[in-house]
Amino acid sequence: MDILLTIGPTRNRQRRRRIFTTVAYMEHFDVLVVGAGLSGIGAAYRIQTRCPDRTYAVLEAREALGGTWDLFRYPGVRSDSDMFTLGFPFRPWKAAKAIADGPSILSYLQETAAAYGIDKHIRYGARVVSATWSSANARWTVHTADTTYTCSFLYVCSGYYDYDEGHVVDFEGQDSFRGQVVHPQHWPADLDHTGKRVVVIGSGATAVTLVPAMAGTAKHVTMLQRSPSYVASRPAVDGLSDRIRAVLPENLAHRVIRGKNVALSTLFYSAFRRFPAHAAWLLNSGVARQLPPSIPVDPHFTPQYKPWDQRLCLVPDADLFKALRDGSASVVTDEIDRFTPTGLRLRSGAELEADLVVTATGLRMVALGNINLTVDGWRVAPHDTFVYKGMMLSGVPNLAWCIGYTNNSWTLRSDLTSQYVCRLLNHLTTTNTTRCRADVPPTWFDEPSRPVVDLSSGYIRRAANILPRQGTWGPWILHQNYPRDLLRLRLGPLEDGVMRFS
Repeated sequence: MDILLTIGPTRNRQRRRRIFTTVAYMEHFDVLVVGAGLSGIGAAYRIQTRCPDRTYAVLEAREALGGTWDLFRYPGVRSDSDMFTLGFPFRPWKAAKAIADGPSILSYLQETAAAYGIDKHIRYGARVVSATWSSANARWTVHTADTTYTCSFLYVCSGYYDYDEGHVVDFEGQDSFRGQVVHPQHWPADLDHTGKRVVVIGSGATAVTLVPAMAGTAKHVTMLQRSPSYVASRPAVDGLSDRIRAVLPENLAHRVIRGKNVALSTLFYSAFRRFPAHAAWLLNSGVARQLPPSIPVDPHFTPQYKPWDQRLCLVPDADLFKALRDGSASVVTDEIDRFTPTGLRLRSGAELEADLVVTATGLRMVALGNINLTVDGWRVAPHDTFVYKGMMLSGVPNLAWCIGYTNNSWTLRSDLTSQYVCRLLNHLTTTNTTRCRADVPPTWFDEPSRPVVDLSSGYIRRAANILPRQGTWGPWILHQNYPRDLLRLRLGPLEDGVMRFS
């Protein structure tokens, strides 16, 4: 505990008055982690095992841990990465399905936090609203809605999605619709879609998850998309991984399977980016083999962009195509003209009748959890900063932002970031320094740059003016390459001429 302010009784000769004694306490930690989701739990484990002399706490805005996996409750919610790489490297995934559903992932996170005592460090209902850095004191003052903390290092592990609101489109005539309109991010617990005509607006990961999950019980489900996404099918159960787990000890099997999946995903991503025309043909051919004759690949599954310009949508066990083949679901590629009392009128003049419309129109992105940052009185605008090694903002001391890969499992990069943060913390101790900061040349702010998340997806384009940027060389580029980052972040020098310790 730090006593920050003590005012005792005083007497003024000209005017008598009493100032009552006030003592303000601020709890101090060496590290404050913001967010108790996948990244935050992993960060806590790394801090307590690699920096055991450091005190830490995890500030979670919600009343439960789990982050994304506690927030999203829509039907069929699942991972779009295999759990051998999305799971933690220090806690093997034991369930049968490699592509897991949301409740299973949430249970895994809860069990992990309890197994390592991380849950005892979590402060729930602690939404961080602002953080102020003082170079004189070499510490952050972190304000939540109810409490104030101080810390020597601030580690933001809240991702880049807005948990309060998704992207909402104001469709004309929506108020006239007599049915129900729902956004997947705010799925009502009592919503029953049994026997209803459902229209899911969207073509991304959420839409391709919702359609087959609802098709079994709804009267009919239509996926209405303005433009299609690339879709790939894979088994939910990894047969080869199961055979490896059957013959090797658990921890060794986990490392072997993890390495195998990283190698394959890296290889496929590199090949798809290098040969986009061949990749598009391969993906479209795979989809064509699984569609019924009544649904052509073009225009319904032939995007106008190159593979991996946007995220690839995963369909486990081809469940979407099964629903399309048995007629419980259909796909329409068109634009919405307006809502009507009974459904949707399209630009082509066609009408879709609906009892329930699900607006899977995307997510909203935020930078660093929408925390207002101030450094020595200077307000930090994230878009005016560049990201060093994919985690630290230029000119901002003792702060890291944990984000994962867009082309691979989130945890692969978030865990590397946490390990690097621990290296920084230990280096500060070893060198008897208290501050670390990366600076870019002043001329960079007039040079062309890219958002830190460099995809052409609509939700990323909409956030381009708020996200931090990446540069054009060296540690200022966010690579989408796990083997390269593994070597750079684990073995690369900390004192590289850019990162400064003082």
